[in-house]
Order: sequence, then structure tokens, then C-alpha cells
Amino acid sequence: MGAEGARVSIFSEAWAWLGEPDRWSWTDPAGIPYRTIQHLEFSALALVVAAALAIPPALWLAHYRRGAFLSSTVVNLGRAIPSFGLIILFWYLASRWELNTSFWPLLVALVALALPPLFTNTYAGVVSVEPDAVDAARGSGYRERQIMFGIELPLALPVILAGARVAFLQLVATVAIGAIVNDGGGLGRYIVDGFAQGRGGYGEILAGGVAVIVLALVCEGVFTLITRLAVPKGLHVENARQPQVL
Repeated sequence: MGAEGARVSIFSEAWAWLGEPDRWSWTDPAGIPYRTIQHLEFSALALVVAAALAIPPALWLAHYRRGAFLSSTVVNLGRAIPSFGLIILFWYLASRWELNTSFWPLLVALVALALPPLFTNTYAGVVSVEPDAVDAARGSGYRERQIMFGIELPLALPVILAGARVAFLQLVATVAIGAIVNDGGGLGRYIVDGFAQGRGGYGEILAGGVAVIVLALVCEGVFTLITRLAVPKGLHVENARQPQVL
């Protein structure tokens, strides 16, 4: 079979795989909707945990203009550490400590990957707030805590949401890789199972890969919509003039 014939065969196999029974079930583990929800649940959980760990300290440090070196170090570490390496490392540690290797290794790795963009964008967003706005709040009798949560955090929201968008898209991609060590694995389960079948699983690999890409694009669109709804129009204009960290 020539190259053209092989391509046609793979596409036809993927189409046939998509038409199998229960492939679009919300309750059967073989169903794409079921795996999509599983994929999003893991990604969203990791993003929430990472946001709870990263945003408060970044907000405090930026308010008091401390930790600039820490912020740059965090983003550089985040870019240097490979996601797959983190997953394997935490899987090894969980197996040594007799923890649940199908849940904790992937979750901890995902949180570690989401921390840098959330931390650095929060720091950069707060630091970029106009000093006049902060000075006016202090002059009006605002306490430092009120300034942080009532002035700086809302004004830094566009940059923070940009960091959350980058983090979430990275999480969606990494959950698929994590199917190697995770019994669930979301949509990545199809890719891993397809490789396990050899040549007969190429159609499943292709369909699973396309499903992950479509999910990432949908998430990108949802985050864009959230940003437009959550951020006042005036801040959209101001944010467009400022470079984003990630």
C-alpha cells in the first residue's frame, strides 16, 4: 500500500472508530463525552488548586514590591521543566510511598505546571497597576488589604486571566500525556490505547489526537469569552497596551 493509500486507510479507520457503539455515550468509559468530562475535571481541579497556591502570595509580594527575582525565577523554571518528566517523577515517588498512583502523580504534576504562569502573571499584573490609583485609595483611607483586593486585584484581572488561560491550555495538553500513568486519562486514553494496539490502533490515535486539539480550541474560546465578560471594557483597552508575561 502506498503512502496515499495508508493515509486514506487511517482516516477511514478513524471514521469507523468514531461510529462504534457507545462512542458518544456520556456514561460509558468508551464514550468521547465521558472522557471529555473526565479530561476537563482533572484540568479544572489542577487549575483551582494552583490558583489557590499561586495568586495570594503573588498578590502580596507584588503589592509590597518584593520578590521580583522570585517571579522571574519561577517563570524560567516553569519553561525549563518538562511536563512528562514531572509526571514520571511524581509517579515514581507515589509508588515508593504507596500512594494512589492513578491520581496523585498526575494531579501534583499538573499543579506544578500551572503555578508559574499564574504566579508571574499575577505579580506582573499587580505591579503594572497605576501608582496614582493606589495612592488615591490610600488617601481615601483604604487599608492595605482593601487596596490589594479592591483595587489592585480587579485592575490586574486581565493579565491574571491571561495567565490562567495559558495554564489551562497547558493542563489540557498534559492530561492527555498523563494517560500513560493514569487509569482515566481523559481523551489521552484513546491515544495510549491506540499505541498499545500497534498498527490496528492508528485510527483511534488519530481520532483521540483530533479530540484533544478540538477541546483545546474550545477552551481557548471559552477563556476569551470569560475575559470579555469578567473584565470591564476600559480595562480591555488598557490591557491591550501592556505586554503580557506569558
